[in-house]
Amino acid sequence: MKNLFTWWKTGEDKPLLSDESQIKKLFNYKRNSVLWSVVFGYGIFYIGRLTISVAKKPMMDAGILDATELGIIGSLLFYTYAFGKLTNGFLADRANIAKFMSTGLGVSAIANLFFGFNEAFIVFAVLWAINGWFQSMGSAPAVVSVTQWFSARERGTYYGIWAASHNIGEGLTFIGTATVVSLWGWQAGFIVPGVICLIVAIILLFTLQDRPETYGLPDVSKFKGEASAKPKAKKSIKDFQLDVMKSPIVIKIGLSATFLYIVRYAIHSWGPLYLQEAKGFGMIEAGTVMGVATMFGLGGAIFSGWFSDKFFNSKRNHPALIMALILITSLLWIYALPSNSQWMSTAAFSLFEFALGTLVVYIGGLWAVDLLPIKAAGSVKGIIGIFSYIGAATQDWISGLLIDGSKTITDGVATYNFDAAFTFWIGAAIVATLVPLTLWKEKVQE
Repeated sequence: MKNLFTWWKTGEDKPLLSDESQIKKLFNYKRNSVLWSVVFGYGIFYIGRLTISVAKKPMMDAGILDATELGIIGSLLFYTYAFGKLTNGFLADRANIAKFMSTGLGVSAIANLFFGFNEAFIVFAVLWAINGWFQSMGSAPAVVSVTQWFSARERGTYYGIWAASHNIGEGLTFIGTATVVSLWGWQAGFIVPGVICLIVAIILLFTLQDRPETYGLPDVSKFKGEASAKPKAKKSIKDFQLDVMKSPIVIKIGLSATFLYIVRYAIHSWGPLYLQEAKGFGMIEAGTVMGVATMFGLGGAIFSGWFSDKFFNSKRNHPALIMALILITSLLWIYALPSNSQWMSTAAFSLFEFALGTLVVYIGGLWAVDLLPIKAAGSVKGIIGIFSYIGAATQDWISGLLIDGSKTITDGVATYNFDAAFTFWIGAAIVATLVPLTLWKEKVQE
């Protein structure tokens, strides 16, 4: 482990290059490499995380696992992911991102490969818990890399581009993995994504970059001509972090994020099964509906910042409430969908994903970062992340129990009723809407 931490460690600063044209050329080349790597690299992380969502029905049909067991396995990933986000966030601040992030995706790939060659529940559970921990080595390193290579004045734009990357991964998973599983079986639904993730992990090792200073380049703020001298804070970073931990704002937004992520991963984890079991869709049809809808989530993520800045003076409360009401409406629409109506299902899921994409930006971090001390933004994101994925994890096993509890068997064929699960999901969406109302008049804390 000591050797591994040493290998992960960021490099030593090199003497500053003297040729201005060489600095500009090298800096721009590496910035572009970083941007495309974090966008598509983090998108591929989702392929290694959501494979089980697509493979649920064939695994259940084959008698490999039931809905309760699948819910437990999914929960283990989210629990280890939740706590890994905070730990790996601290490590990422001190790491060579190319080595650190590629390690996470590489181990996730191996977990998927082993998953495809196994049929024992306990082994599934252990592998997916390991996968969750190493999946958490994607988000924080990507954000650290963006902050290292893009300056304060441009960072919001590039952060927004990166934030939409998960929709790319979700779309590829729901469409691509569904096709693979349909053609070659559930095992291939883990083996093929595992191979893809392993290849991309190797690519990231060469296309991601360490800090600019390790290549003899200046700090990004100096490179962009922005003032590098900042006034000294009256408090230390530790003091700011303690203030954040004691703030009721982060707790309230965290609780809202808990219920929002219950809804997010309820649809992402169980949506393909719902379309197949309750609405009569084939696997590829269900995957297509989910895949197309996630592209609207990408649009929602990009739209969210512009919408709140342009029309609400960068306040997040009004647009968050509007989008939360749209989210609840879309859930009711999904629940009431007629059978075998692909265009209407695509429209309902797309509306859901668009509203969700905006709320993941607002409630998933931006609102809290706006209100709390910016010097503790990393801690804010870490705390919100734990709340978020504890909700996602708890959702998976509760939903699994509710769906399994509704199972009826006729002539040896199992059918599932989703009434109880949807009651749980819609209730969570309502709570996620109500909690932020207590923050309506909160002022920015310095």
